[in-house]
Amino acid sequence: MLPLHPRTRRAIERQGLERLLTRLVALEPVGYLDMLALEARARAIVTDSGGVQKEAYFLRVPCVTVRDETEWTETVAAGWNRLVTPLSAAALRDAVRDALNAVPDDVPPFYGGGDAARRIVEALEGMWNKWT
Repeated sequence: MLPLHPRTRRAIERQGLERLLTRLVALEPVGYLDMLALEARARAIVTDSGGVQKEAYFLRVPCVTVRDETEWTETVAAGWNRLVTPLSAAALRDAVRDALNAVPDDVPPFYGGGDAARRIVEALEGMWNKWT
């Protein structure tokens, strides 16, 4: 699935590269929640978005990032994200294959354990009890 911005679609057409879309389902742009639903059901994600890289990690979906660098280096170190230069189609193909075939078992809790709301409520309750 490829949510495709209209400008990107026009650029593909201008360059005569429509054949690139023959093996993909090109969609109109989708909203945030629909995008998360697509990401959650993916076997792998290919992106250049910093936010999507992190969402892929949270959703436990291997990610291939088409950039020279990332702000989320810990996801690369843990094997959940692969960086690929945007200049090599072969490297991109190989990275996607690797992502599909080598899903890490370990999910380090880089960004917390998912219990922040509970801990905040407990802290507020403790403060409230001291004040009353």
